[in-house]
Amino acid sequence: MSDAIRVAIADDHPVVRRGLRAFLDSLNDIEVVGEAEDGEAAVRLAVSEEPDVLLLDLKMPKLDGIGVISRLRSCGASTRILVLTSFTAQQQVIPAIQAGADGYLLKDADPSELEQAIRAVYRGDPLLAPEAAAAVMAAVSGQTPDFPELDRLTPREREVLTGLGHGLSNRGLAEELFITEKTIKTHVSSILMKLGLADRVQAALFAVRVGLADPRDIGPKS
Repeated sequence: MSDAIRVAIADDHPVVRRGLRAFLDSLNDIEVVGEAEDGEAAVRLAVSEEPDVLLLDLKMPKLDGIGVISRLRSCGASTRILVLTSFTAQQQVIPAIQAGADGYLLKDADPSELEQAIRAVYRGDPLLAPEAAAAVMAAVSGQTPDFPELDRLTPREREVLTGLGHGLSNRGLAEELFITEKTIKTHVSSILMKLGLADRVQAALFAVRVGLADPRDIGPKS
């Protein structure tokens, strides 16, 4: 399965890992390349196997999920990280996104939602479960700060940033703005550089923070 999406699973509950693996093994184009039962093992697994996507629980022994994300981002690992957890409080959601998670999904999601989330994160699309989006909304509601950083963007870059905040892919942005995907990629790179952001997820959340988008738009798309 050379073209398969390579997925690693990090969760301290064997039953959860077994269930996830059984489901993912039933999908033709997704390959499970390893499992980890604690945070330290998750970092080693991600570094050694370089999976496309890491399914990561937040509550892990030895090193929690936030610590795993931070270590992988600090060492430059390219693995996309999809948090798969039971926690929806701001204290978990916001730090996970700030640390560099590419997506946030709850463990009670339907199998089809999980599959969809893996594919979205693999494509580089930001994804927040509705409950996580609500936590982000609660965190930013009522805040009206000034954002001079927006002045650094061109009008077209603001349009692209707004699209990112609405969860649009490069293709979706290209179709909406009537420009090529290559041009969209150039705009996204410029936006990240000008705003000092790490990735599309942080750009989408910035768009929410400055009022260009609703956090409920950063969620699973049908």
